[in-house]
Amino acid sequence: MDAIRKKMQSLKGETESLYAIIRGFEDATKEATARADQADCDIRDYGKKVQSLEIGYDETNDKLSKATESLLEADKQFKEVEGDVAALTRRIMLMEEEDKKSADTLCGTITKLALTSKAADNVLKAVKAVESTCMNNEVTLEELDKNLRATIKM
Repeated sequence: MDAIRKKMQSLKGETESLYAIIRGFEDATKEATARADQADCDIRDYGKKVQSLEIGYDETNDKLSKATESLLEADKQFKEVEGDVAALTRRIMLMEEEDKKSADTLCGTITKLALTSKAADNVLKAVKAVESTCMNNEVTLEELDKNLRATIKM
């Protein structure tokens, strides 16, 4: 009986030690489960953060694409306007040269006109002088004609 008692006590001791080991494993399991749950929560949180960052990245990338398109369009318009300005500048320079030539031609024409006008004035003075002489001659002729008729009647 002593052997059975010893056997029972040894079994009881082994059982208690196994229960202690089981409790240790259960405690470890609880801790591991808690850590796993916390890790799952952290993974979900990080997943949400990553998703929001990816959405932000996509939105920023879209904005960058639109800004790049706007920049390219503005650069294209700038080049077109710059070309137009250059063409207009050349046109203005040509028109200024034409204006100078026209002004020089106009000055020459005005000078010729003034000289011609002066010559015409001189011609008109000469015509008036001739007309005046002609009138005087006609008056003299009429007087002489009267005198001649008067003389003939006598």
